[in-house]
Amino acid sequence: MQSIISLFSICWLMLCVIKLKFSLHMIQLEGYKNEKYIEWMNSHKEKIFTQKDKIYAVISIINAVFFMLAVTGDKARNLYPYSAACSIFTSIFLILTSTTKYESKKPLVITKRAKRLIYIACLLVLADFAIVVGIVYLVTADAVKYFPLWAGILSVVYLLSSYYILGANYIARPIEKRINKRYYETASEKIRNMKNLTSVGITGSYGKTSTKFAAASLLKEKYNVLNTPESYNTPMGISKIINDKLTDEHEIFIAELGATKTGDIDEVAVLTNPKIGIITSIGPCHLETFKSIDNIMRTKYELIERLPADGVAIFNYDNEYVKKLADKTFKEKLLYGIKNIEDTDIFATDIKVGNTGSRFTLCINGLGTIECETKLLGEHNILNILAGAAAAKVLGLSLEEIAIGISKIESVEHRLQLIDPGTGVIVIDDAFNSNPDGAKAALDVLNSFKDRRKIIVTPGMIELGELEEEENEKFGENIARVCDVAVLVGKKRTTPIYNGLKKQEFNEENLYVVNSLNEASELLKTLTKVNDVVLFENDLPDTYNEQ
Repeated sequence: MQSIISLFSICWLMLCVIKLKFSLHMIQLEGYKNEKYIEWMNSHKEKIFTQKDKIYAVISIINAVFFMLAVTGDKARNLYPYSAACSIFTSIFLILTSTTKYESKKPLVITKRAKRLIYIACLLVLADFAIVVGIVYLVTADAVKYFPLWAGILSVVYLLSSYYILGANYIARPIEKRINKRYYETASEKIRNMKNLTSVGITGSYGKTSTKFAAASLLKEKYNVLNTPESYNTPMGISKIINDKLTDEHEIFIAELGATKTGDIDEVAVLTNPKIGIITSIGPCHLETFKSIDNIMRTKYELIERLPADGVAIFNYDNEYVKKLADKTFKEKLLYGIKNIEDTDIFATDIKVGNTGSRFTLCINGLGTIECETKLLGEHNILNILAGAAAAKVLGLSLEEIAIGISKIESVEHRLQLIDPGTGVIVIDDAFNSNPDGAKAALDVLNSFKDRRKIIVTPGMIELGELEEEENEKFGENIARVCDVAVLVGKKRTTPIYNGLKKQEFNEENLYVVNSLNEASELLKTLTKVNDVVLFENDLPDTYNEQ
């Protein structure tokens, strides 16, 4: 009997660890913020309490109740083997049918913080295991005989195990604050003591990552450059790169500065100590947390306010909100754009955007003009390149060095990335995120593929606050003008897109609505044919829940 109880205990602990790992991933995606994780739990009860979890708990509780009803006399002895077997077999079955693998846009990163959190959560689980068994023993004096009872109670503990990550995060908060503060201060002091280093900060509602990689490509023609990888744009992410990667050999450090609320940019600007600040765009991204465009403008401008007296501010003068910020700035500044070229310092003319890249004439006041080619798709990427060219001008690169750097820029993964798998079907992967300007630019790129059937797969745009429904309806209208086939992911949330498509009398025979990206991929296997081009526009975050 001892071996059966041991086997159950191991199985139960494995089940808890599986659920804890998933919960750890979700709280990590929410930036380890308890309030956001609680919101996620409240809107994702079907993921916290899966159908199999509920069945397991119900069977275990019923088993425990029946056992207790027959706990005296011969009935108990006769029932015990069956009741014990039920407890162990249900847990084993749940383990065999559970999976640690699931589709994820951004995988779980096992950082030191994540390890600390999972260790604390596991300790809490073990503590409750000991408490439940201990109470049963104190009341009955026979924990072995009453195994089905405490096994039933533990099934409820397992059902609630996603909450242990929340508890662990509360417990770890003071520890993490001390660690983060020390890590942040070490990074900030390190970068300030590097007298031969020039730091470049880039912020904006969108275009930050693409601009960062474009600027890095250009500046590498003359300097030893370190840039933050991927979408690292938080204080801890940037601190990690500074502490672990930045050395005295580096001459330029480029950091992408992200924000979801007022004060966030100031925090990372203090950390990175930029001499050059770039604002790429301002729009309704994260409007749900910022509440207003004015708050977004104030937050992005925190970067410019943190520039030193001899710093240089670089603005996208084509963006109406960024233009307002540029006009009120009295520090040294450079303006770039495509539309308002008479008012800008760095601009592009003779733009020819194709489905394999773009060509344009780069014009820099004080340097001259030069013909440039890039592999990047879309006119908006030329804007990102102009931002990098502005930083290159400040740092003394020649026109020839800038043009060579532009030719070497590679597309960023999941951002208008052209993929030709050799099947005759071309894929444009723009799945990282989406905003009104980016979605329009992606459709422009798709439209450049002449004599091909054009297919879009999209769940629409999110985090646009009160503008979300309106912008998605406009998106639907634009889709109808460009695409031959539309695959919408999520019936409820894509209703505004559907309405926009209907406004433009889009053919319903070419309109498909699916529940997930996986389902869309399966549909495409039967839908696509040679000479098609498929645009994947946006992919919802793992923590998103369709309302």
